[in-house]
Amino acid sequence: MTSSPETADWGPRARALTDKPLEGRAFIDGAYRGAADGATFAAISPVDGRKLAEVSACKAADVDAAVASARAAFADGRWSRRAPAERKATLAAFARLVLERRDELALLETLDMGKPIADSLAVDVPATARCLQWFAEAIDKVYGEVAPTGDDVLATITREPLGVVACVVPWNFPMIMAAWKIAPALAAGNSVILKPAEQSSLTAIRLAALAQEAGIPDGVLNVVPGLGADAGQALGLHMDVDGVFFTGSTEVGKYFMQYSGRSNLKTVGLECGGKSAHIILDDCGDLDAAAASAAGAIFFNQGEMCTAGSRLLVHRAVKDKVLERILARLDDYRPGDPLQASTRMGALVDAEHTARVLGRIEAGRAEGARLVAGGGRARADSGGSYVEPTVFDRVDNAMSIAREEIFGPVLSVIEVGSADEAVAVANDSVYGLAAAVWSDNVNTVNRVAKALRAGVVYMNCYDDDDITVPFGGYKQSGIGRDKSLHAFDKYTELKTSWLRLR
Repeated sequence: MTSSPETADWGPRARALTDKPLEGRAFIDGAYRGAADGATFAAISPVDGRKLAEVSACKAADVDAAVASARAAFADGRWSRRAPAERKATLAAFARLVLERRDELALLETLDMGKPIADSLAVDVPATARCLQWFAEAIDKVYGEVAPTGDDVLATITREPLGVVACVVPWNFPMIMAAWKIAPALAAGNSVILKPAEQSSLTAIRLAALAQEAGIPDGVLNVVPGLGADAGQALGLHMDVDGVFFTGSTEVGKYFMQYSGRSNLKTVGLECGGKSAHIILDDCGDLDAAAASAAGAIFFNQGEMCTAGSRLLVHRAVKDKVLERILARLDDYRPGDPLQASTRMGALVDAEHTARVLGRIEAGRAEGARLVAGGGRARADSGGSYVEPTVFDRVDNAMSIAREEIFGPVLSVIEVGSADEAVAVANDSVYGLAAAVWSDNVNTVNRVAKALRAGVVYMNCYDDDDITVPFGGYKQSGIGRDKSLHAFDKYTELKTSWLRLR
């Protein structure tokens, strides 16, 4: 039975969940197993520093076993040649099981990476199930083509699964990011190896068992936890992996491009970093809504968002008013216990990342930006990893805090004098994942949106989302798109079949 976040007592439920050892082993060929060499690493909760589980530290030998299992499953057609309607029913059953295990999955997500339980329940679990259900429904609605050739030829164009694909996902939305990749990959008929981030492996490991319970055959979905330099690299270099699809930092994304060139030229899809520009112009009539959106765009999920609106570009005529409204909202985002239903900002994912974020804040101070809020640790006596919501004013776009992805609750406010200047500053970045513009002038918002070099542009809103629209970036924010029917482009090959008619 599920409970609403308003009524559930999540602390005791978390203790009950962790009283017994949590599953941390790899899932290969339909069974949980430890790493071949027995190596493990500890999953430490950023909520309070408690040890959650010992997780298998998979390496090349384990990746080899997972790839062999996935290849055998693909070759014998137990999934790849199953009728689309049957694959649809199985993925739909998978989606239902995710919703049925809502409380357990939400608790695992919160304990493992620190986000508020209210968000895990209201956002992460439903979005994961919705993604699985949507791609289940899409399976039997993607048609082939007949080419417009001469009368003496029949040329058809059909989609076929790539084969064995690796999905390497990040720690900020572990379940959602996994679903964005495994759902279309499985829907297309591929066999999949999921490599979760070492900071947040537990829900991926749990999802493997739910997939099996739903009827996905053994070998079709394997999970290999481990360090990126071991399991991730082994997948990227593997000669029998047909595609690798990664979400994470641009630095690591470039490694996967190199791995492809050093191995079998496997298909690569990347959703990488961002330094998104959130533009508020002087003809925005609802500054309260704009400021509320700006605060949510950087402080939701502790700022651990690739689309985080970390650069706030505000027209000088309204900058002080906007900044005043944002500062007035900071109490809503004071870090709290993630297991409390009222908490809106939880813990950063681990101590190492916390130290990295604090280092970027110190760099902002040293560069001359004016710190107007936050800047330090929070809840120091909790044993967890918490950082105050932080706001810098008088930021220059050349400063490191305006150019480097911090992936934490740090907002840089940059003053601009016109829409054209805002576009120029926004586009002056190696990234191009998301952007936003606020203006009451329909011509202005559309003109600015067209000029922004970003994969997603929000107009008079921020981070609105639906599985029906593609997601991905320009420039060093990545290659390819997640979500929508366009996701199938990554996980399929196009085959032309040419028949000369007699």
